[in-house]
Amino acid sequence: MPLGRTWQIVAGSAAIGLAVAAGAVAAAGPWESGQRTAERSFAVARDRQMDLAAHPVQAVRPVPQPPAAAPVLVPVPFPAPTHAAGTGTATAPAAGNGAGNAAGDTPGNAPTPALSGRLDPLMAAPGLGTVRTGAVVDVATGRLLYDHRATTVSTPASTTKLATAVAALGALGPDHRLTTDVVTTASGRIVLVGGGDPTLQLDGLATDTAKALKARGETTVTLGYDTSFFAAPALHPIGRNDNLAPVTALMVREGRLDRSGSGPAPRAEDPAAAAADSFEALLGKRGITVKGEPAPGRGAGGTQLAVHQSAALSDLVEQMLTNSDNDLAEALARQAARAAGLPANFAGGAKAIRAALVRYGVPLDGADFNDGSGLDHADRLAPVTLARILALAASPAHPELRAIVTGLPVAAFTGTLSARFHASPGAGVVHAKTGTLTGTNTIAGTTVTAGGRLLTFSFMTQDAPDATAAQTALDALAAALTR
Repeated sequence: MPLGRTWQIVAGSAAIGLAVAAGAVAAAGPWESGQRTAERSFAVARDRQMDLAAHPVQAVRPVPQPPAAAPVLVPVPFPAPTHAAGTGTATAPAAGNGAGNAAGDTPGNAPTPALSGRLDPLMAAPGLGTVRTGAVVDVATGRLLYDHRATTVSTPASTTKLATAVAALGALGPDHRLTTDVVTTASGRIVLVGGGDPTLQLDGLATDTAKALKARGETTVTLGYDTSFFAAPALHPIGRNDNLAPVTALMVREGRLDRSGSGPAPRAEDPAAAAADSFEALLGKRGITVKGEPAPGRGAGGTQLAVHQSAALSDLVEQMLTNSDNDLAEALARQAARAAGLPANFAGGAKAIRAALVRYGVPLDGADFNDGSGLDHADRLAPVTLARILALAASPAHPELRAIVTGLPVAAFTGTLSARFHASPGAGVVHAKTGTLTGTNTIAGTTVTAGGRLLTFSFMTQDAPDATAAQTALDALAAALTR
């Protein structure tokens, strides 16, 4: 799957400058059996500099990166205003690192009445559901500017991917790459060893394997495939679904059976076996005959014949967030679990996500993780948690998390926001991750005010009667922050 980057910067202290590639927009229909509703639009934001046809993922050419220490969104240390009336007197804490008082919000961080006066009427919009919550944080000071039941937990849907990104980037670093190997074992069999890369394509790996075999004087082999890098179960509790393939350490292009690059698609029932079959066919085209059928096996202790590395983890995180990619989310949760010494399955990934957020000091009262993608209705997060995650990622103190900010869809331009915020003051300024399940609508992101303040926000609603009306109401809340 081709990859790209969306760069976002704060120019001076006033506005965000955008350098965004044009993307293709595809509508996603209702989910299988009506259990859940897909994200409303998927688009792929791409750098114009990359020739996607000439350089597919299997032959990734690293995109030049800015220096690791330089923040992409630089919080400007504006002093917090004081208020003598309204919801309370707000004092100005010392400028922080963006995470603010992650463990909790002190009385000195009292919400501002001016912002409450602007957002409360929008929070009362009839299009929102029965549970309406929200939080807004000033990145420079860490101050909680708006609190509408900000600590109340509810289903976060795909905004869960923000937490998954923290766990993966925090554990492995932005430059980490996922590795797929071909090894030869003592028995003479070659084994395709999955490394948990759902974006894998096999052409380059097959070419290198064929060259290595011919150099050894071998043109006939038996083929095995190893999925032991991830643990069972492979099937998400939602069951078989076009929005997520069975989660296995070996798959090609997320197990997609069509030529799509994002969004719902028919999936292979056994992505690992399908990948091995494809590898066999590619070897055959390169003069290598595979005897018999590819079979499950172990590659441990084998001699490496060829290796493929994915794009950098920062690119994978950006792709996951821009396109709300469920397959990448579940794979990255398992990568984080392995790094933490936990089982690489749904439960291990959930534990790794929680542990990572605890290490970063993000408030988690009432939080519950059950997966990395947010497809599980049993997931629970509070808006203050999501706003704090984003403030953390925007902080210059944590450049390892920068891809969380650069990967956010841009309102009216990219990813799951490409069809939203048109004719809105938030267009191009709001950068946010959306979440949509049946009965759940959420949005969490960043914006810059007219005065140049960098804010993070999260607004969540449950049981809205109409998903489109709920999304419109949530967009209005986010756009109101830009004034």
